[in-house]
Amino acid sequence: MIILTPNLKNRWVSKKATKIKVNQEELSMMYSKTVMDHFRNPRNVGVIENANGVGEVGNPLCGDMMTIYLDIENDVIRDIKFQTFGCGSAIAVSSMLTEIAMGKTIAEAKKITNKDVADALEGLPKNKLHCSNLGADALHMAIQNYEDRKSGKLREESKRVEKHEHGPKEKCYCPYCDVEIKDGITFCEACQTDLQDAH
Repeated sequence: MIILTPNLKNRWVSKKATKIKVNQEELSMMYSKTVMDHFRNPRNVGVIENANGVGEVGNPLCGDMMTIYLDIENDVIRDIKFQTFGCGSAIAVSSMLTEIAMGKTIAEAKKITNKDVADALEGLPKNKLHCSNLGADALHMAIQNYEDRKSGKLREESKRVEKHEHGPKEKCYCPYCDVEIKDGITFCEACQTDLQDAH
């Protein structure tokens, strides 16, 4: 079987499927060693049977889905596992998130942000930052699920809202589809999504 893949000069070349090698130079320009390590050797993959907190999020535009399972005892995350369907960045984010959250109190884990996860991974490409949003959101939803179960509260499933974050002189991108948008925009034409904050 022959597969067409782009080479460094964006020319399409054919390679035998049994001998395809990922160009390490291309990957190292896009992803840090930490991202590649967590993608190739993900930590805490799996399901916790009888988890007392579960959070699931997905981005319908990119297809990434994450589920976080928590085992919490005395308000401390004793164990955390994940299942992720998505790209390498989504897997790396899930893996790193579990490492950051393991052993933290609920109060500490609630403070974990998408920026914390991206920073711990030594950055993500701009078009993959939404993956870190998914990770932090899944953790927070799992914590909310734990607290609701603990209090006996039943909650309607809420729609996940991406947060808009960038520096003052950085370009603005839609948090859902990563298309550049102008300041003051509250609707992304590219993905047809209402945005939480004016940009």
